Amino acid sequence: MNIAPVAYRYARSVMELALEKGQLDAVHGDMQLVANTCAGSRELRSLLRSPVVKPDAKGRILEKVFGGKVGPMTAAFIGILVRKGRELLLPHVAGAFTELYKQHKGIVTVQVVSAAALDDKARAQVRAMAEARHPGRSIDMQEQVDPALIGGLSIRIGDEQVDGTVSRRLADLRREFSKNPYIPAI
Repeated sequence: MNIAPVAYRYARSVMELALEKGQLDAVHGDMQLVANTCAGSRELRSLLRSPVVKPDAKGRILEKVFGGKVGPMTAAFIGILVRKGRELLLPHVAGAFTELYKQHKGIVTVQVVSAAALDDKARAQVRAMAEARHPGRSIDMQEQVDPALIGGLSIRIGDEQVDGTVSRRLADLRREFSKNPYIPAI
């Protein structure tokens, strides 16, 4: 079973209901809490995957974990997933909901991976580049430091990627040298 399409269907239905009830921002906050909680707890992810734990026990555990922290609409949605035996999809649905929310609000996610932390000047340049490519939209910058890049940075804006890292250039050079165009004269 391909999880992404099913997760997007559930996320889309929750989003439509939240829009209809005027609770989009509240449900978005709930879904971020659910996604962060699932991402931060290996035990919770194992519980959701476990075929040994009965659905009613999973429902009680999820109620204890999220009870009072999420709104009634999100709590009811989690209950529906558990009743239908789709609790495994919960973190995926939360992630898909966040993506749909950003599309609805006109927010563009810019992921920047660099060898060292960005300074204010570099951050402003990346933001300006993203705003030039997507005028009139809000920019959500996510920064990550990866020393394995050696130097430079990689920028992903939606489906586009600009890779100006030293490790990428070295890989390109390795590939060029592996072609070995030299043919000795006999």
